Amino acid sequence: MTVVGHVFAEGNGNWTHLANTVLPGYVSNSLILMVGVGTLSTVLGVGTAWCVSTLAFPARKTLAWAQLLPLAVPSYILAYCYTDLLEFAGPVQTTIRTLFDLDPRHFGFPEIRSLGGAIVVLSLVLYPYTYLLTRAAFNNRSISALEAGRTLGCSTVAVFWRVALPLARPAILAGLALVLMETLADFGAVEYFGVATFTTGIFRTWFGLFDATAALQLSAVLLVFVVVLLALERYSRSQSRFHETSERVQNANLIPLTKGTRWLVCLLCALPVVLGFLIPALQLVWHASSRWAALFEPEFIGLVLNSVSLAATAALVILVPAALLVMAQRSQPNRLVQSAIRFSTSGYAIPGTVVALAVLIPFGAFDNAVDTAATRLFGVNTGLLLSGTLFTLIFAYSVRFLTAAFNTLESGLAQIKPSIEESAYTLGASKRRLLTAVYIPIMRGSVLTAILIVFVDTLKELPATLVLRPFNFNTLAVKTYELASDERLHEAALPALAIVAAGLIPVMLISKGIQRTERGVI
Repeated sequence: MTVVGHVFAEGNGNWTHLANTVLPGYVSNSLILMVGVGTLSTVLGVGTAWCVSTLAFPARKTLAWAQLLPLAVPSYILAYCYTDLLEFAGPVQTTIRTLFDLDPRHFGFPEIRSLGGAIVVLSLVLYPYTYLLTRAAFNNRSISALEAGRTLGCSTVAVFWRVALPLARPAILAGLALVLMETLADFGAVEYFGVATFTTGIFRTWFGLFDATAALQLSAVLLVFVVVLLALERYSRSQSRFHETSERVQNANLIPLTKGTRWLVCLLCALPVVLGFLIPALQLVWHASSRWAALFEPEFIGLVLNSVSLAATAALVILVPAALLVMAQRSQPNRLVQSAIRFSTSGYAIPGTVVALAVLIPFGAFDNAVDTAATRLFGVNTGLLLSGTLFTLIFAYSVRFLTAAFNTLESGLAQIKPSIEESAYTLGASKRRLLTAVYIPIMRGSVLTAILIVFVDTLKELPATLVLRPFNFNTLAVKTYELASDERLHEAALPALAIVAAGLIPVMLISKGIQRTERGVI
């Protein structure tokens, strides 16, 4: 509402300048980034999902869950690691020049700090979204449809293109929409690579030109992209129910491969995991190995305490409205409530930079109004009550991550059949008794999962924390960004490694959940 309310506001005259100079670059770079990341992520996600779901090859079970590991690595940390590896003075270029005795003046190596580098880095981090949804679609495919394709003489490749892929199209579109929303929201990686996109432009307009109105107007243009992506995601959901027409849904036997092909498929499935998780994790451990003593330094302990306490507080606070929305959806399933819930949980699609800007403007106006009134009435200067406090930061987290908690609790509540509630009421149970004896015991795992997912998302969040954190309050994510921006990658390794280690928790939970629901499949 704050962003939309400033669309036609008169600012400092910078909007016209921005529209005539940098806005076309923001639009073209963002579009190229979305097309590139969307294409590469779809190829990686759909390809690996098809292989682990249908083909028989070595280490298939391990690679099936390992495809989720890149989710634990924030994009900005992957960008720092590959810049350190692939820059001119890095070990890769140095080794190649030494081995082949190449002249540095004539040896051209692709520049990692470029739009192409950002596409590769973001794709390696984001392809698991497409993988997760597409794999579920492949595992739930109708066996009769695939058998019909084979009976009609189609090869394995033809069945993939003409049967399995059309059936999985809604899941692929939903995964693609998530990838594109995360691409639009990314700030750390594109800022480090010097790629001018909407998120970096909003940040520079706000802190470079000190023009919040122009920054909000840039945010409004960005929201147009977000609305289109949300429509794409809704469309994919609406189409999904038309694809399974048979009650006979089960998994086909794995397709055998020749010896050489089996190892080739194994290598292709392992490559994204190696590039997206193993290499950056090993590099961080290597850099951090010389600084283990810093683990016990007051500064690092303070960073950990700040990050953990902030993330834990945000997770517990966000759990309350998420639980209320889930219960409201269950008890009042009408169109008005559904629309209100959909509106309340759309914040995840909005980039952290835009959320921070949209939160700070009204909170700042409130502080100024209270200060003015207190000065006139009582001669007391109240200063800033909300702006620059942890309250504002946690409120921004709530806007951004309410969706994650809501979706997790919603799936947990779906396990409780309405007949169980009716039986409890028939036996004379009150609503309070129903909550303590039925809802809480059954949903205990979902509640814990929601807390952990929001905890880790908050721990990794960079732009909102960077903008809204109180003065002299630092976190692991911000410290990593500051050190890496100063080219002190070795010092940034330890806080970055802590973030990656924390990110593994929800990845393991998701992997465990998939194995539980698909037991007997992998």
